[in-house]
Amino acid sequence: MHNEAGIDAGLVTSQDSPMPSPAPTNTPRAVEPEQSAARAQPVRFMRVTPRGGLVSPEARQAVKAASGDLASRPDLLIEHLHRLVDAEGGLRPSRLAALAETLRLSTSEVYEVASFYDHLRLLREDEPAPRATVRVCTNLSCALAGADALLHALQHRCGVDVAVEGASCMGLCTQAPGVLVGRHALGNATPEAVIAALPEASTPARPPAAAVCYAEYRAGGGYRLLEECHAAVRAPEEIMAQLEAADLRGLGGAGFPSVRKWRTLAQQPSPRLIVLNADEGEVGTCKDGHILRTDPHRVLEGMLVAAWAVAAGRIWIYLRDEYAAENTLLHRELQALHEAGLVRYGGVDVGGPEDDEPGADAEVRARPPRVALRRGAGAYICGEESALIESLEGKRGMPRLKPPIVAISGLFGKPTLEHNVETLWWVRDIVQGGGQAWAALGRRGRKGVRRFTVSGRVTRPGVYLAPAGITARELIEEHAGGMAPGWSLYGVLPGGASGGILNANQADLPLDFGTLDAEGCFIGSMAVVVLGQREGHVDMAREAATNLMQFFAHESCGQCTPCREGTHQMLAAMASPAWDATHIAGLTRIMRDASICGLGQAAPNPTDSVLRHFPQEVGLQGTLAGGADKSEPRG
Repeated sequence: MHNEAGIDAGLVTSQDSPMPSPAPTNTPRAVEPEQSAARAQPVRFMRVTPRGGLVSPEARQAVKAASGDLASRPDLLIEHLHRLVDAEGGLRPSRLAALAETLRLSTSEVYEVASFYDHLRLLREDEPAPRATVRVCTNLSCALAGADALLHALQHRCGVDVAVEGASCMGLCTQAPGVLVGRHALGNATPEAVIAALPEASTPARPPAAAVCYAEYRAGGGYRLLEECHAAVRAPEEIMAQLEAADLRGLGGAGFPSVRKWRTLAQQPSPRLIVLNADEGEVGTCKDGHILRTDPHRVLEGMLVAAWAVAAGRIWIYLRDEYAAENTLLHRELQALHEAGLVRYGGVDVGGPEDDEPGADAEVRARPPRVALRRGAGAYICGEESALIESLEGKRGMPRLKPPIVAISGLFGKPTLEHNVETLWWVRDIVQGGGQAWAALGRRGRKGVRRFTVSGRVTRPGVYLAPAGITARELIEEHAGGMAPGWSLYGVLPGGASGGILNANQADLPLDFGTLDAEGCFIGSMAVVVLGQREGHVDMAREAATNLMQFFAHESCGQCTPCREGTHQMLAAMASPAWDATHIAGLTRIMRDASICGLGQAAPNPTDSVLRHFPQEVGLQGTLAGGADKSEPRG
């Protein structure tokens, strides 16, 4: 009698053989006892260190001395790396291995983070650290002011023990060319001024003298709005209603309605967190740095009102590393707020993923929030909200796929409200003065006021408050003193590197979110870079676009192929005297459609602007090159 599988006891049948054959005598059982998971397990010892090379006592002690009392948590990895660089001038393999042991990470995890950020210098084990590091901004605003010649001169005059490097925008656009000597910012730099500053390269940055301190701000009515919130004079929905009436947008570049972020976050389960994005790195942008150098407490009050409104118990301020003086200032003023009982300032650390305090929303609002001040490490991509959060978690600054958005799953996977500096700067004025009144300040039917950074060929480069809807020509004439002597207008970048390029005939278009879409441009971070022409010289749009594409190629995080490879492919296409518009349009579509974040999506905008608005420069004719991509710009 056969069983259901067709196997009789001791016999095996086959379709190929009519006669049964004896079963092999060595047929193994389904599971041998010695292979079973139920067998007795040998004793296994847990590793006390991650896998990797041996760590010397000397390296272990060096890491301990540099890190001091900083907690040994992976989310603080970048702060540990900063302290090693500050102490030793760079990162040697032995120190990376010792730090990996301390944080219980693999050495490769530590190395991939250390090698990602421009301000974390890697050294060979026997390589001496430079006596000083000099970084010269080579992006567009500074390039127009002679940055390339300055870099060349410094490389020949500073000596072999000084590292002189070209660098991305460092927020000195209105004082071009800009240089960092150590951590000291030097505007309108000359070779002589840089060399004279070298002896001070290793000294701490001093806070800006012009900043309004806590006592001055308080005397002028500062923190009265926050007091009204805590006294229940104001309600969270009232605050949000005023922001909605003002139509306050995110002013870091994307222009997303701010109140939608607040309301989305308020609907999420606690704990909720806040991140202040002070990592502006868009070419031509330094408005957030200007705010922090002059009026930091208006930002801090807006931040604390936001924390109260959404019942967030912890706040992280992520400040770009180029703003060392602003870091010193914020540290001092946050200590003043701590002493006044408005915040609980924890320096760089207010705990990790599991360190939220319990309590209902009312309890969270009743106690001062915990605030941390963190340093970036030289990565433009960390201006993107999810890349910044990755960096705060001690990782490479690589944007996350969305959904979920950070308001639902942000820092440590928790609901997070992230805003840039200027957006929060306006909260007090809008709530106290009324959202509708603020909205009425715009021109040509636009709402509110914007802070524009104006650089390039103008008489007075600077950061200017101007109504939304102002034109580029009005901005230049009314605020920046007109074109620089001897120059006439040739082109305008309305929104930094990402915002495209307008020609002189388009300088009368209103500047605001959505007003430039038909031209393939947008205002982004409101960084207006002015191109000019004079006898014997023209600031060619194609050269400006090439400079910007070099910036994007350098700053791409490398995560997605369309951005990582597309920027270099675009540079190769732009090198030809006559551009292949069809080929460039194909690259543009791939980058826009398949890149993860706004960097890759917006990188083609300047190139497309040359094809559309300056076709004569690249061997094409007409107002719109036939092969140019005509889709809306991305940013």
